[in-house]
Amino acid sequence: MSGHSKWANIKHRKEKSDAQRAKAFTKVTREIIVAARQGGGDPETNFRLRLAIQRARAVNMPNENIIRAIKRGVGHEEGTAFEEVTYEGYGPGGVALMVKVLTDNRNRSVSEVRHIFSRFGGNLGEAGCVSWMFEPKGLVTLGPEAENYGEEELLTMAMEAGAEDLRRNDDVYLVVTAPDDLEKVRRYLEEHRLPVAESELAMVPKSTVEVAGREAEQLEKLLEALDDHDDVQEVYGNYSFASA
Repeated sequence: MSGHSKWANIKHRKEKSDAQRAKAFTKVTREIIVAARQGGGDPETNFRLRLAIQRARAVNMPNENIIRAIKRGVGHEEGTAFEEVTYEGYGPGGVALMVKVLTDNRNRSVSEVRHIFSRFGGNLGEAGCVSWMFEPKGLVTLGPEAENYGEEELLTMAMEAGAEDLRRNDDVYLVVTAPDDLEKVRRYLEEHRLPVAESELAMVPKSTVEVAGREAEQLEKLLEALDDHDDVQEVYGNYSFASA
């Protein structure tokens, strides 16, 4: 989901070029390892692992890499143990940010994330300082072929699937669900031949803060620097960029 999203700017994620694919592989490998360690190596019974595998395939990770990461997660291969941490803070313009990290060294990660925040006009806060501004949701992103359907038809199908809402996000549609309903809704939409491009669990802001000018430029740099960090898996924010 683009950081330039007109709806809520839920999450900043850069498009991955060929040069960035190795970094994308590193991040998704960590997610697969942690998901398998926590819930087992069967994606049919481990929803988090299933989402991680979907993301791995979206960045064209070879199947053997996926299998190796699952084996590491369930303990069949030796490997680094990763810890999940979520950092919270404020960016330029008072934007609230939540940064999900998978790290093998918590002290190193917090130091480096704090440095990134301060370098680009933000500041890292205490746990809980901004999380109250967000709520967990499931998101199903529909592919561009969804344009072949009318918005009312899409909304009707989303509601029949058990979703909470259908929203427009730039040039794609987002089906919003309760976290526990994400898989049920995704399966329903696929069974009814709707083009599901991605499904994920996300922290959605309850309201947004508009940023413009230099603050917007600084925020972009901050988001890009966080996204470039190997330990950072996701960045959620309550920002919206002012129209040019």
